[in-house]
Amino acid sequence: MPLGKVLSVADAIALIRDGDTVATTGYGGNGTPDQLFLELERRFLEMGAPRGLTLVHAGGQGDGKERGLNHLGHEGLLKRVIGGYYGLAPRIERLALEGKVEAYNLPEGVIVHLYREIAARKPGVLSRVGLGTFVDPRVRGGKVNGATSEDLVEMATLGGRETLFYKAFPIHVALIRGTTADPDGNVTLERESLTLENLVLAMAARNSGGFVACQVERIAQTGSLTSRQVTIPGILVDCVVVADPEHHMQTYGTRYNPAFSGELRVPLDSVAPLPLDERKIIARRAALEIHAGSVVNLGIGMPGNVGLVASEERISDLMTLTVDPGVIGGIPMSGLDFGAAVNAQAVIDHASMFDFIDGGGLDLAVLGMAQCDARGNVNVSRFSGRLVGCGGFIDISQQSKKVVFVGSFAAGGLEVAVADGQITIVREGRHPKFVTAIDEITFSGRVAAEEEREILYVTERCVFRLGEQGLELIEVAPGIDVERDVLARLPFPLRTTRITSMEPGIFRSEALGLRARLLDIRIEDRISYNGETNTVFLNYAGMHVRTAQDLLRIKEAVDRTLEPLGRRVHSIVNYDSFVADPEILDQYADLVKYVEERYYLDVSRYSTSGFLRLKLGAELRKRRLSSHVFETAREARRHLG
Repeated sequence: MPLGKVLSVADAIALIRDGDTVATTGYGGNGTPDQLFLELERRFLEMGAPRGLTLVHAGGQGDGKERGLNHLGHEGLLKRVIGGYYGLAPRIERLALEGKVEAYNLPEGVIVHLYREIAARKPGVLSRVGLGTFVDPRVRGGKVNGATSEDLVEMATLGGRETLFYKAFPIHVALIRGTTADPDGNVTLERESLTLENLVLAMAARNSGGFVACQVERIAQTGSLTSRQVTIPGILVDCVVVADPEHHMQTYGTRYNPAFSGELRVPLDSVAPLPLDERKIIARRAALEIHAGSVVNLGIGMPGNVGLVASEERISDLMTLTVDPGVIGGIPMSGLDFGAAVNAQAVIDHASMFDFIDGGGLDLAVLGMAQCDARGNVNVSRFSGRLVGCGGFIDISQQSKKVVFVGSFAAGGLEVAVADGQITIVREGRHPKFVTAIDEITFSGRVAAEEEREILYVTERCVFRLGEQGLELIEVAPGIDVERDVLARLPFPLRTTRITSMEPGIFRSEALGLRARLLDIRIEDRISYNGETNTVFLNYAGMHVRTAQDLLRIKEAVDRTLEPLGRRVHSIVNYDSFVADPEILDQYADLVKYVEERYYLDVSRYSTSGFLRLKLGAELRKRRLSSHVFETAREARRHLG
């Protein structure tokens, strides 16, 4: 006898009609409703229905083999796919590449935000995310193949600025997942590793006139669930299905770990040091871009080694790692557990995390690169005959304050020797990463250059920077011949100005001592003077001023640089992630007064922190100094004319 909204999985899936738009939740194996997918596959194979579905998903849902959305990869079952990431569902990827379904690849953050806009019956999402990439309608509008014709993305101009408009559409079915439900359909997520988009997706289907099926582990008595624990209220849920345990694992790598769901914190074992090879060299160089207090996102694959280097160097507590489905803090997992984390500070919903990301909340993102061209464009979404998809890469790479792309100079058989602080190329890789034309633009160098964002490209032998015209070579590793090992192996001419050596310590077995560096104000490295423009640049990003001794070091370093000039200068000061302890702030502001009155013609300061802009601005006004703190470097430079 049915118990309220609790149905058999067969009865729930039987409600799906031909031509429905079905949206699903999940991230890898985190929160993926496999029991519902299995039954939908069984029904189609045995009965030939439903047919012609439109499948919508934001994160990749699968294990790269058989599980997750791979169950839905059948010709006839699907007519259209709107997906953020295809790489974990090769059966659907193959249908898209062969043109057997209409297929779109849209940014992960855009899709979860679309759910929210659909729930509110708004026309769609307005966002600059995707400009200049393959999602831009002037390029391909996110269309994957020739079978796909309808435009889901349009250009718009708001306030004189280009933006993209992603059209909303009704969702007829939402397949979601939780831990516990009562017969009224109230759902909790206490044993889930992520909150994901369950709530906004349920709202989107409910307000589209569709229905919501939720897979859970267990059923509780009516009225027994604590209201504060209910994440998805029963008014949004039409039917509840109790899953078999083997189809409701916490992740595809772990049946259940209470640390993944935040039920306990675990002691962290010491991490064995990485071998000193090209991957560690790249990770070490990327780690040098971390400032104390930074909020950091690490991509999957090689970028994950930066987290291991951070653990080796004992700096994990000096930064906050994030994972784009909603994890803040803690230690992100890898492999089949990717997406989950242990000892997290917080786990928020998927759409809210992309509000934070799209708004520029990340101080640093370290991401991979499959291909890169002379303009600094990067491809990670479609290459070597594969449709991997962009996932959250476009949102993260386009909106983070600083981006470091990491990858070996060439792939496929690269062999290096590292000794005595130098690196030697023993055998070159067969597949160059730097090419004349990339297969697909997942990151637009042009757009980033126009926005004057800080972008680096780190390899084992050199480091490039994104300049106004594209890639610029700025660092070369000890032991590398610039002409033979770099320039001669690039298929395009490259602008070179002042090339420095990559730090030799990166190529030695001893620790780099990053903890001491991050806790040191390193003022000597933060001051530079341009004689042509008579401008001094003070890079105080990530600096933490704690003591009177720190103040003395700053004063002495500024005096050493500016006193010998014998004239006043223009000044630009970067205060991103800057901290002055409360007990020292007054003295720091007095030092600013001394420097401005003694040395400056004018000064322009900037920080993305609204709190710091208010606090520092107030202290400067007290002293009748130039008190406006701009939000961006571009605004600061324009202020100086």
